[in-house]
Amino acid sequence: MVKVFKTDVHCSKKANIIINCLLLKFPNFRINLDLEDSDKILRIEGTFFKAEDISDCLKEHGFTCIDLPIDLSF
Repeated sequence: MVKVFKTDVHCSKKANIIINCLLLKFPNFRINLDLEDSDKILRIEGTFFKAEDISDCLKEHGFTCIDLPIDLSF
């Protein structure tokens, strides 16, 4: 399962804190936050999880995220 989120995270220090928080909850997931992208994209790859779990983690640190739909039909 892969989900992509638009975030309002701008600082690399905060991004690392959020990634570490998520990795504590989801230790075997692949997680990255692209601060170079204009939408500050958070990408999460792993077994089943809810978008609300991700958004709750960001809220704990004062940030928000929007679950972006992925269209794989080319």
